Amino acid sequence: MGVFLSCCRGNSVDFTTPDMETRRRQLAEAADKRQQEQENRGIKDPEKVKRMKQRSEEMERRQEEAARHGGSGSELKVSSLVKLAEGH
Repeated sequence: MGVFLSCCRGNSVDFTTPDMETRRRQLAEAADKRQQEQENRGIKDPEKVKRMKQRSEEMERRQEEAARHGGSGSELKVSSLVKLAEGH
């Protein structure tokens, strides 16, 4: 009977829930962590992927800039591709 009553009285350990602001922050951090893990799933080198994406965006920006200036942009495209392939 002592075992049954031990679950009914208060324990020395207090299990309180954190305040709402702390809980929101924890949930937001957990969501960010899950999103980051999902984005990097299957990628061996996430930094390499990020660099490749930046290079691609830079090349697109240069192509748009060349098109706005009235040039055909083919020389710029070829030289940009060569530079990207060489790692410059």
